[in-house]
This record gives sequence, structure tokens and C-alpha cells, in this order.
Amino acid sequence: MQINLQLNSSGRGIAACQRPQRGCVKVMATATLEPVTAPATKPASGLKHLSPEAQARASEKGANKFEKAKVQKCGSTMWTEVPELAKLLREGNTKWEDLSLDDVDIRMKFAGMFHRGKRTPKRFMMRLKLPNGEVTSEQFRYAASCIKPYGADGCADITTRANLQLRGVKLEDADRIIEGLIAHNMTSFQSGMDSVRNLTGSPIAGLDPHELYDTRPILYEMNNVLFGNGRGNEEFANLPRKLNICISPTRDDFPHTQINDLGFEAVKDPASGQLLFNVVVGGYFSGQRNIMSVPLGVAVTEEQLIPFTVALLRVFRDHGPRGNRAKTRLIWLIEQLGFEPFANLVAETMGPGTKLHAAVHATHDTPWERRDLLGVHQQKQEGLNWVGVSVPAGRITAEDLEDFARVADTYGGSTARLTPEENILFVNIPDAKLQAMLTDPLFQKFKVNPGNLERGLVSCTGSQFCGFGLIETKQRAMQIVAQLEASLHLPNPVRIHWTGCPNSCGQAQVADIGLMGGPAKLNGKAVEGVKIFLGGKVCGLLIAAVLRGVLVVGSCSASL
Repeated sequence: MQINLQLNSSGRGIAACQRPQRGCVKVMATATLEPVTAPATKPASGLKHLSPEAQARASEKGANKFEKAKVQKCGSTMWTEVPELAKLLREGNTKWEDLSLDDVDIRMKFAGMFHRGKRTPKRFMMRLKLPNGEVTSEQFRYAASCIKPYGADGCADITTRANLQLRGVKLEDADRIIEGLIAHNMTSFQSGMDSVRNLTGSPIAGLDPHELYDTRPILYEMNNVLFGNGRGNEEFANLPRKLNICISPTRDDFPHTQINDLGFEAVKDPASGQLLFNVVVGGYFSGQRNIMSVPLGVAVTEEQLIPFTVALLRVFRDHGPRGNRAKTRLIWLIEQLGFEPFANLVAETMGPGTKLHAAVHATHDTPWERRDLLGVHQQKQEGLNWVGVSVPAGRITAEDLEDFARVADTYGGSTARLTPEENILFVNIPDAKLQAMLTDPLFQKFKVNPGNLERGLVSCTGSQFCGFGLIETKQRAMQIVAQLEASLHLPNPVRIHWTGCPNSCGQAQVADIGLMGGPAKLNGKAVEGVKIFLGGKVCGLLIAAVLRGVLVVGSCSASL
């Protein structure tokens, strides 16, 4: 099949789609060039950094459709093609109908661009990377400026990876948004598809009197290594599947190591007093399997955190399965090889002579209840506080982002933290400014001391924007919580998690009450329904039990 290469105004070639029956990119020259015959070239394949064995698995007949799309054209090509296509669309030199569907629906996710064609055609969700969930006031303002031009179509979400997702984005604006993100020390590259997701740590890192380790510096360094300082890193652009990574510095396990593919748990070795990080692996939820992470049996030093992570990604990339998409997460490879052989292979990949520590068995004299980060709390720095604020279901507007920036500048040190519970912490608030801050109009909308249901509310995107969502979640979650809090007195927080489908982005399995979208019938007609989970726990290795049957959504409030 022929590939046509035409030139844009910079003289760079953009390869047209190899599947003309699904649409090709038509690129018109906009500069005066000497007549030349451009040689036909293939787009960069995703096989480039794979071992020969991995190349064979990705190319074999049983490989899944995503592997075939990556073999044909690497997702990393979108790091240059998305900005180029944005300019071409804006200038009228190509049309939306001419774009490759595989580019739009699959490969653009490697640039953090998620087409929401089923719900909002020609609009994208843009997922960012904010290591440790730390955000500056200038970053908030820039994020607001990205979605504000879209009016009611533009909004944002705080996610369960302490991250931001921007909604309503048009492809023709993507080049300017991407460059602005990088200028503000953010990126969207490698935030989707088969790469590492946002790196998470403690939301109160550097502030917490109980922490063993400030997770921020190492996560920023790891972010730069894995993602090429925001410009993308080809070496890790074609993993067999996505990977979630976190570092937990306290017994609270704020970043949820138990449901990450790779987690590092800070611990002091009782024998030597040395700070080490126990390695846990394999946690994830899906429609086919739900598993909490398990100890790998090794621990690493601070200096080994990044080399170990890089080596593990190389092992996963080169040895991981690429067939049945439901069986390609990291734990499947570890179970195939065995835990000890896998750990040995990672150590070998780190370099000759690498020695990993045995996992540390830590004992504690006192029990530990996971702390609630909402409300006013003293930092370890004398005279300073963090103020945790509820953002119901994580949904925010451009105006909210601007207000977050204003509050951070006015009362604190111009930074804030996002949490895996989809809330926000304003940090470094001096005692002298605390009372004035608490009377700020922003906290009429976002409460410092919400009710015991709202403070534990988490929700995925749901069917409003997500094509996988079987039910609407965010608005319904907020409405039901408001109804229940108006009629009930609850002495303790109750964590309610909503998730629109079995992929469980809302993590229903670790909630006190989890609600998962599913099909139901009422009077013989198909209606929205939910499966109900009870008794999950984040800090303590407990997956909720699912009740039998599916509840009709309309009866949720009464049933809860």
C-alpha cells in the first residue's frame, strides 16, 4: 500500500494514513519550494525500542488490535503530529474527515488527547501530568485559560491520581495548549495508552510531621527521566499496557500503593536504621480481574528508586505479554515468570553487581488510623498550616481554577496539592492569615469541613463524557449525597465511590460503599443500574464484597 508524503510549511514531511478507506491526512504546501520528488517513507514503528522477542509478540497474529496499531505507527509520532495537525486544521489545510481514525481514537492518547466521539464528537479530554499532585497558582491559571474559551463545553476534573483532566479541548487548539503546558512545567505527553500514568506520592509531602520521606523531589526527577522533561520519551512509549506507580512515605498510604502496579513503601530497617522502600506490585482493577498489590520480596534504597523503576519498565516492555488485552498488566508477567525470578531479572537489568535488599518487616507498637486530610492542620513548619477542601466528585470549572490560584497566592505560598480523593489542599498558610482565609467566598462552594458523606465522595467521569460509562456518575453522586446529608446524622465519615463501568476508575472496590454502573431492568425495560460493594478499605488490604443483583439507579438514595 502506498504512503504519500507531502510537505508542510516547515518542509517537514507528514505521512498520510496507510488506510485510505478510513481517511487520509491531506497536507497542502504553504511555502514556495523548489519542485522535488519526496521519497515515500513509512511512519516510525512502535517496534523501535522493543527486544526481538517483544517485536515478535507485538507482530504475531494473536496480538491485540492496539499492538497492531502501534506496530504500524508508534504513538510517539503524535508528539509532533498533533501540533502539526492542529495548525493544519486551524489554517484550513486539512479537514477533520480526512484524519486517520486510528490516530484520532488510539494514537493521540499517547499525547494525552482522548477523543470523546461517542459523547462529544470532535472534542477531546486532555490529561496532564502533575507529579505528586503539586500545582502552582500559575499552573492553575494556565489550565483555566485552556478551557475557558469553550464556555459550557469546557470543564476540568481532579482525578484519583491527584491529576487534572481538561475537557472540551478542540484539536485545532492543541499545539498552543501543549506548548503552554510545557512552558508552565506541565505536559500531557504519555498520560494515556500504554505508558506510565501520573506519578503519585503523599499530598502532604514536606509538610507532614509523621513522614519518613518527602516524595516530591524524587517524583519530579522520575517524571523527567520517564517522560523526557515533558517532551516524551520514546523508550517507554510502547509498554504492553499502562502502569501506575507511587511512593508512600507514611502508614496512611495516601497514594494507594495497594492498587498500583508498582508501589514503594518507605520503611526504616529496624536492624540498621536505614531508610528503605519495600516494593509491592500488581494492584489493579478491571472488568476481568481485581487484585490488591503483593510484596515482591525486595526493598530498594533511595538511590535505587529510579534505576529500579527504569529497569522494571524495560523488563515489562521486553518480556510482557501482548496478546489478550485483559491479561497484559504487569502482574500477569510477574506471575508467569515467578516473583523471585522477576525481581532477579530487574536487578540484572539495573546493571552488573546490583544488589537489592530483602523486604523489611516493619512492626509498630501502636495502631494507626488513616488520617483525614480535609480541614485545618498544622504543618511540621512552625506557624504554618494546610487547609484541606472538599471538591465534590472532583468536577471544577475554569472560574474555580482561577479561584484556586487566587487563594493560593493570597493566603499561602502560591502552591496547592491535589489528592487521590479528588480534593485540594492549600498549603503553607500562616497562622496570621488563617481566619481571613476561612471566610473567603470560595469556601462557600468548596467546604473546609464538609459532611461525613461529602468528605468521602469519589466519582469517575461517568457517561456524561466517557464512552465506557454505563451510568451518569458525578452529578448524581453529588445530588444523592446532598439528599442523604439533609436527612441523616452520621457520626463518622462514610466513603462512597461511584464508578460508571467495571473498569472501576472510581475504585468502587476500596470504598465503604461502592457503586458500579451496570445494566438493569424496570418493568421489563432497560434502565441504568448499579452493583453495590460494601466494606472496602484502602489502607489495610481489603476489597469490598459485592452484593448480589443490580439496583436500579433511581432507588439508590432510598437504598443507601
